[in-house]
Amino acid sequence: MNTVSFQGKPMHLIGNLPGIGSRPSDFSLVTTDLATRSLDDYKGKALVLVCVPSLDTPVCDMEVRRFNNEAAALSDKVRIAAVSRDLPFAQARWCGAAGVKAVEALSDYKNGDFGKNYGIMIEELMLLARAVFVLAPDGVLTYSQLVPEVTHEPDYAAVLEAVKKIV
Repeated sequence: MNTVSFQGKPMHLIGNLPGIGSRPSDFSLVTTDLATRSLDDYKGKALVLVCVPSLDTPVCDMEVRRFNNEAAALSDKVRIAAVSRDLPFAQARWCGAAGVKAVEALSDYKNGDFGKNYGIMIEELMLLARAVFVLAPDGVLTYSQLVPEVTHEPDYAAVLEAVKKIV
């Protein structure tokens, strides 16, 4: 079983991370207007899945704002989605207050299947671990980053380099 730490305390992750070169499991996530999104909705685009515990926390707030700013420099062939277990209503409120428009907020609130299938559901908290997945336009996983300490930010430069390699 994979682990991460939260404020130094070990936490166990449910499921297994998808392997580089694989086609990760499809998902059914909810948008801020209660529509459903799946991998098919991003077909033909590079997809960056920025997974965070909650948008209403300082590190997650900084991370998603940073990716929102970085999106402006990326090709229109790239989509960025922030995935959390926050309710869609809370995500909509946060995105509005933060001025986040280039990153789509997606919720795994219903049953946590995304977190379990992607190996990032924290068993003790039932929140997502901090992770980033980059999928090529054909749906193949080309990069993943599981941040070992949930309260730390990801390596942005590595993520952006991975995106630039596939567009």
